[in-house]
Amino acid sequence: MAGEGDLRTSAKESEDDLPILNAENLQSNIKSVYYSRTFLSIIGGVVAGIWGFTGLTGFVFYFLVMAAASLGLAAKAKFSVNKYFDSWNRILIDGVFGGLMSFVLSWAFAYDIVHIF
Repeated sequence: MAGEGDLRTSAKESEDDLPILNAENLQSNIKSVYYSRTFLSIIGGVVAGIWGFTGLTGFVFYFLVMAAASLGLAAKAKFSVNKYFDSWNRILIDGVFGGLMSFVLSWAFAYDIVHIF
């Protein structure tokens, strides 16, 4: 997304032609989504631990952070996600459950440091 350019080629593309995806740009954009979700999972876990969230409240906070991340990624793509990804699922779903373990680890660690020790 950042400086990667459009995935679709525009050379003589008519209404009847199927768009062609650039695989390198697609992979780079997917990696960017994955890394940003992992980073936000760790930061969100630290924030949840410092604020003292426990139980279901922490998980609700995680999914709110991931929803905000999805909205931010779509805004970064100027809401024309099909230019940068092959489907909306890449922005909305990919990496959400992969970052959950990072969130829980950093959440428990920050909670223990602030509220137990």
